[in-house]
Amino acid sequence: RALRLAGGRSPCEGRVELEQEGTWGTVCDDGWDIPDADVVCRQLRCGHAVRAHGNATFGRGHGPILRDELGCKGHERDLWECPATPEHDCSHKEDAGVVCSEHQEWRLSGGRDGCAGRVEVFYRGTWSTVCNSTWYHTEATVLCRTLGCGDVLQRPAFRHTLPGKMMYLCGSLQPSLAQCHWIFNKSAPCYQSWAAGVICNGTGS
Repeated sequence: RALRLAGGRSPCEGRVELEQEGTWGTVCDDGWDIPDADVVCRQLRCGHAVRAHGNATFGRGHGPILRDELGCKGHERDLWECPATPEHDCSHKEDAGVVCSEHQEWRLSGGRDGCAGRVEVFYRGTWSTVCNSTWYHTEATVLCRTLGCGDVLQRPAFRHTLPGKMMYLCGSLQPSLAQCHWIFNKSAPCYQSWAAGVICNGTGS
């Protein structure tokens, strides 16, 4: 009953992939909607569904198409509990995807391009700044690489002007900041801190 999201920018966004007898497959987007996506998000401990995507938004998957015409009510424990048609008439260009409420994405603003500036994180429907009290070389490196911007040159400080504050602490180089330890909107570690920034050595598209 394993489940994962692939092709997204965090573990809580991407193409829905299920495992059946050791083989990973996908879900067809026929009838794919928010109640179906809610089951996925909850199973992955990613909150609730913000968007239910079709048409291989996160790229085409591989392997069998394991579920079609899913009819979840939204309360089921996993996708296998939801009614579905045994046969499908789909191809991978119809792979279903989801964005969950716990998904995070990042941008750099106020710099010369998309690879330099103040670090801003989109989380729970709003953009927030990141506290620089734990913004070290490792955290900055993870972000530069996630954004396709190479490696870190500098870590300038900025002012906090957005409502929320996020803190990251990466013990090692993770695929993304969402896989590091993070705390959202707790005032103590952020007290008197500046907003994190980074200048990466790559150039933004």
